[in-house]
Amino acid sequence: MELLAPAPSDIAVLKPRHSAFFATPLAVLLAQLGARRLIVAGLAADICVLFTASDAFLRGFELWVPADCVAAESAARKRAALNFMARVLKADTHASQGRAVRR
Repeated sequence: MELLAPAPSDIAVLKPRHSAFFATPLAVLLAQLGARRLIVAGLAADICVLFTASDAFLRGFELWVPADCVAAESAARKRAALNFMARVLKADTHASQGRAVRR
């Protein structure tokens, strides 16, 4: 958890629903930052991660959803969500191990 602790300069966005874009200022913040690619990780690969990735895709972002950085209630649900995101949302779903983050 220490590795994931936010730095003082990090921006936090409260996510009240399934997608991080719904009823939040995330789209405005990402536009101000000039973001083009997003890394989406978290729990409920087949719900919150999927909804956030879908909203990001609709807004034109390139996506990386590292398979080892998401979870679901079952391996089958995780696999189905990752397969959907790769096929439909054109997300890179390769694991994070040994992979450098492009900037």
